[in-house]
Amino acid sequence: MELQNNKVNIRNARPDEFDEVARLLVAAYQQYESHMPPESWNWYRNDMKDVRSRLPDSELIIAEFNNHMAGTVTLYPQGTNNGWPEGWAGIRLLAVHPDYRGHGIGRALMNECIRRSRERGIKTIGLHTTKLMKIAREMYERMGFKHASEFDFHPTPDNVVFAYRLDL
Repeated sequence: MELQNNKVNIRNARPDEFDEVARLLVAAYQQYESHMPPESWNWYRNDMKDVRSRLPDSELIIAEFNNHMAGTVTLYPQGTNNGWPEGWAGIRLLAVHPDYRGHGIGRALMNECIRRSRERGIKTIGLHTTKLMKIAREMYERMGFKHASEFDFHPTPDNVVFAYRLDL
């Protein structure tokens, strides 16, 4: 189902767009490269770009702004496939291309994930984020997501990945 919000069109990505989605993800997350060791960034970049491997368990959603691909998010309706408890959905890799930030695209993508989850009767959505992702964290909190520390994890001793949940 497509949702139109002003100049933002939300829909599932088509197979011929997967490479463009991968490029968008890297462009959106590029700002974090300097905060990570090179081997960590290389692993993360390659993981982000591998959109096809996530498709069996997820929905790859894109946002078009003025007829350009501007953002993407991956929704896992069965969050257990992404490390969440039974009955939860999971959200991963919310990304807005730097050229299109400030237009509500991230919020529109999140609202679509919430809408799809509610439509399926899912009661809780989980996501992970980091201290570096301040703008995203603040948006999640404004949308009602709460820190769920029991699902935090530490990829390295000095780095914490924060878990958030939204009860629907």
